[in-house]
Amino acid sequence: MSEIRAFFTESQEQQIIEAIQRAELHTSGEIRVHIEAHHDKDAYPRAIDVFAALEMHKTADQNGVLFYLATEDHQFAILGDKGINAKVPANFWESIKDGMQTEFRKGNFTDGLVQGILKSGKALSEYFPYQDDDVNELPNEISTGLN
Repeated sequence: MSEIRAFFTESQEQQIIEAIQRAELHTSGEIRVHIEAHHDKDAYPRAIDVFAALEMHKTADQNGVLFYLATEDHQFAILGDKGINAKVPANFWESIKDGMQTEFRKGNFTDGLVQGILKSGKALSEYFPYQDDDVNELPNEISTGLN
């Protein structure tokens, strides 16, 4: 958890987790956030590795979304699985990333991340609405510490 505490306060971390929970209320989709200080890879290839390590590709409808942040590298990526990528417009993730980047440039990292999570949740709920038999397939807490 030290990578989280180095960047987000406990209160900010809770805001992010609550945003994930709110975003997942109306969808079978799954959202994860992974934070690390630094990695030798660029953000997008690293996000692919993290997505696999967190087994996000194993959701029933392939509708997982990963928000990856490398805080010391000032890099981030959003990665959607095949199911959601087949449904959203081609520039969908870029538009969310642009909105987040606008907030990040102002130093509003928590707000930017929360906004991105909630926008992703809205799209997930449109394409993958919540079903009575849905289960939370992936944890909501922020992950860290993968090699």
